[in-house]
Amino acid sequence: MTNTPKITIYSTATCGFCHMLKNYLNSKGIKYDEKKADTDQNLARELYEKSGQLGVPFTIIESDGKEEKILGFDKPKFDQVLGL
Repeated sequence: MTNTPKITIYSTATCGFCHMLKNYLNSKGIKYDEKKADTDQNLARELYEKSGQLGVPFTIIESDGKEEKILGFDKPKFDQVLGL
């Protein structure tokens, strides 16, 4: 990747996989924005519009003009997309 990706994670407070994903990214020193879909109805609607469902974690990684969407904590996919 030529630039730092912009990472947005839709999550909820009770989601174990959300915590695992955030811990993983934190351990790698990767910054992200978190949108808590369980505390804001507008964010829940936004999550549904972007993903077609309400499952979390739902992550959007924007880099080099491309957008990669990942549902769940798919570690191999994150490693591939982020070049880890």
